[in-house]
Amino acid sequence: MNNDVVIKAENISKQYRLGEIGTGMLSHDLKRWWALARGKEDPFLKVGVENDRTRKANSEYAWALKDINFEIKRGDTLGIIGKNGAGKSTLLKLLSRVTGPTTGQIKIKGRIASLLEVGTGFNPELSGRDNIYMNGTILGMTKKEIGRKFDEIVDFSGIEMYIDTPVKRYSSGMYVRLAFGVAAHLEPEILIVDEVLAVGDAEFQKKCLGKMGDVASHGRTVIFVSHNMQAVQSLCKSAMYMKSGRVMEVGPTDVVINNYLNREVKNCLVRKWEEQDDMPGNDKVRLSSAEIVLHNPEAGNIIDVNTPFDIRFEFYSSAEMVNMNLSLVLNTTAGVCVFNVTTQPTMIAKGWHTSVLSIPGKLLNDDVYTISLYFVKDTSAIEYVIHDLLTFEVIDEQRQGAWFGKWVGAVRPTTLPFSLK
Repeated sequence: MNNDVVIKAENISKQYRLGEIGTGMLSHDLKRWWALARGKEDPFLKVGVENDRTRKANSEYAWALKDINFEIKRGDTLGIIGKNGAGKSTLLKLLSRVTGPTTGQIKIKGRIASLLEVGTGFNPELSGRDNIYMNGTILGMTKKEIGRKFDEIVDFSGIEMYIDTPVKRYSSGMYVRLAFGVAAHLEPEILIVDEVLAVGDAEFQKKCLGKMGDVASHGRTVIFVSHNMQAVQSLCKSAMYMKSGRVMEVGPTDVVINNYLNREVKNCLVRKWEEQDDMPGNDKVRLSSAEIVLHNPEAGNIIDVNTPFDIRFEFYSSAEMVNMNLSLVLNTTAGVCVFNVTTQPTMIAKGWHTSVLSIPGKLLNDDVYTISLYFVKDTSAIEYVIHDLLTFEVIDEQRQGAWFGKWVGAVRPTTLPFSLK
């Protein structure tokens, strides 16, 4: 392996059996044993369906990852993007050695610190202090080395009052704050971060992105999985686009993000979830539908620069939530934030609620836009966020005249009072 390469994945695949754990049948166990005894390949590695959760399985096995090959060099910042079920988190678990690949091998140089999901890597019975020292020891650091970083970790996490409290009593936000502080400050050569940062508030997310940028600037490697295209674009020099357990594209971040959005989520005007267990959200709020409703239904799904439309959401609150607001962010596929509009903080009662934002015609430019929705408490703490919830394309109007080509900018309002005398 080249001296500059710190991670090299060669023909990595990961297979899971659907349903119960294990082969489940004595005949399968005997076939597997007989093949391995003769030095043959496991016969059940040759079967299996692609990891597409929208289709009914016609096999007992599924490939979470299939034939993954890539190299990551020292100092690289790689963003991994893709829809839910693409295999992103499974790949991170392989890189973090939480589980092993079914086939292939991964070569790694250096210490890895991972932040994969809330709860990973901490003993809930131990205090925050004890968990800091335990994680540092796992990374191969001495007690003295950990002690030099201890105050910095606690200060970054902002939980000094609770540092000697068992972490099982921490909120999810406190947990993530401490976990990220440990992962980022104990000087790993490779830092792996999953979408878990969405749990923290906006201020802490900004601190985390800044710290990851600082880690990368010191020649260490950062691998970042996120549905937030702006965060990936601002942090990562390159990106990997995954779909159904396969790598579709690796390249410059801007190019990969644009290709991903155009292929995967273009013109997604309606999303609905019938079963409550399928609704995105958490134990407090669940989103049941999101849709773009044109004021003129005869236009079908065609939105041009003159078309007014509504963005409508329906959600269910399982309990009364005080001082809550919704925040809608409209971005272009290039990562430009067009606007962020927020409702007034209010008390949301238990039950079903509908929220509508009206977009006038003659405002947006011809481009592809994505919508992200935030449920926010106390104006800053993110209760839940859904990135790239809806995506739509605005096309140019049919017009006469000498002008041709694309107007500059994300918006092109034509109703503002602007005259020449």
